[in-house]
Amino acid sequence: MPPWKFHPDASCRNPDSVLFPLAAGADTPRVTRGLIFDLDGTLVHSLPGIALSLNRALAEMGMPQHPEETVRGFVGNGAHILAIRALPGGASDADVATLEAAFKRHYAVAWPTGSTPFPGVMDLLLALQQRGEIIAVLSNKPHPFTTEMVATLFPGIRFTAVLGQKPGLPHKPDAAPALALAAELGLPPQSCTIIGDSTVDLQTAKNAGMRAVAVTWGYHNIPALRAERPDTMVDTPEALANLLAEPAS
Repeated sequence: MPPWKFHPDASCRNPDSVLFPLAAGADTPRVTRGLIFDLDGTLVHSLPGIALSLNRALAEMGMPQHPEETVRGFVGNGAHILAIRALPGGASDADVATLEAAFKRHYAVAWPTGSTPFPGVMDLLLALQQRGEIIAVLSNKPHPFTTEMVATLFPGIRFTAVLGQKPGLPHKPDAAPALALAAELGLPPQSCTIIGDSTVDLQTAKNAGMRAVAVTWGYHNIPALRAERPDTMVDTPEALANLLAEPAS
């Protein structure tokens, strides 16, 4: 497999690869690890926009709405599972499909006013970028929303690759999207670390043969994170920056 680098004209809005092969004779990048970040609950506090959009969709259907703290427990597995969890038990497949479509329609409008980077995340990403680290995003959020959110909220950060949920590609915790992203980065799985706030992220890392770092500032239960036995847990973006500044073991 040839070495890769990020092309300065590439954009994470592009739904296809943003990686280009190095020219013949070019230097191979010195960094040999990939840092793969989850999006919701890890880089971005997106719960307000998700809850608002979900409740607007539920209201259209005449279904009970949920407080934001309840919606917090619904997120992490993609829009389809979000719809299943938000509906009363025994909801039909047709109702799930209707809610999912309505949620996406409202979310396309509402997410910019309900999504912000967590404090300290931008400094973390800038530090990683300045060191020449290979950084990427892997999310269960639909791919168009994922790329748009990353491009809008992190305009000064050059992610090497960004991948959201696409038709035909399994969701995390299936290993397939993580392995596809590692291949796109030109790195073996064991050279990659998944950084996320959920048990889904930690299970994905385990399934893909990658290192797992759990962050505790997101949306998921800390004892449940510990039970997944991540390689490391960190409580702040600053602590994560310090951890990643250490030589890789």
